[in-house]
Parts: sequence; C-alpha cells; structure tokens
Amino acid sequence: MKKGLLAVLCVAAAAGCSTQGQVNPDVMQIATTPLTCSTKAECDVWWQRAQTWVAGHSTYKIESATDTLIQTAGPDGGRRALAYQITRTANPDGTATIGFAAHCDGSMGCKPNPWEAGADFKEYVRGTAADAPRKGEKLSQPAPTARHPDASGQSISGDAITQ
Repeated sequence: MKKGLLAVLCVAAAAGCSTQGQVNPDVMQIATTPLTCSTKAECDVWWQRAQTWVAGHSTYKIESATDTLIQTAGPDGGRRALAYQITRTANPDGTATIGFAAHCDGSMGCKPNPWEAGADFKEYVRGTAADAPRKGEKLSQPAPTARHPDASGQSISGDAITQ
C-alpha cells in the first residue's frame, strides 16, 4: 500500500513539473535569435537600450557597465530573481553581437522565466517591443536599483539561460 501511494505521488509530482518548464515556441525563437547590430551607430543605440532594459528589469544592482559588459550583482540567497550578464563582442565583419545571460538562485525556477526575459530583452534592444524607444527618441536611464515587479524573495535556485 505504501509503495503504491509513493508511486502515485511520484507520478503526480513528475507530471506537475513537466508542464512548468514549457516555453512558448515563439518566445523560444525570439530568445535564441542572435542579437547582431550592423553599424557602430546602431550598436551604440542598442547597447544603451540594453543597459536601460537591465536597469529597469533587474532586482539586483548593476555592478559593471562598460562598452563590452553590463553585469548585475547576484544571484544570491536562494532568490528567484534573475541576475544578468550582457556582453558586446565585435565581429570581424564590423558588426557586433550582444549576448544575453540570465541566472537565478532558485531551485524551483526563476521569476521571470529566463527565456521570456531573453525574448523581452531582445525585442526591446531591437526596438520592436511596445515599450522600446523608437529611432530618434532619447533613452531615459532608470535608476540601477529599480526592481522588477515580479521579483520575489522566495527560496529557489538553478534555472539559467545563455544566448
């Protein structure tokens, strides 16, 4: 009897976990598409947008913001909130690729989902998101300590996305 109950609980737990990690294929497509700018002017605008997005979406403070790296503190303390590392790498053909990495310290997942954050980041940087500044608009710089509304102090760790 105990073995039967244990087996049912294990199957139920596995079924519950199997649906938690599913990501919309459209979100996955956007999140995995390389973010490559073609000119120095475009790359500079995209890099400024990248910093603006991180400042507005990170629970953690920006620790480093250079011409090639934007990095937040964290993750720490079993929190579900994402820590970010954004890189800018020059390509031999004169273009540049902006890389996105997000990690949390939560064993039950991150909030927001790293894939959704990656897709949102890329749409914002490209200027295709609804809230992204359009060409010619001046970018505002939110305070680096701005907190994402979904960030919570729940104890969780493990999910990561790197693109």
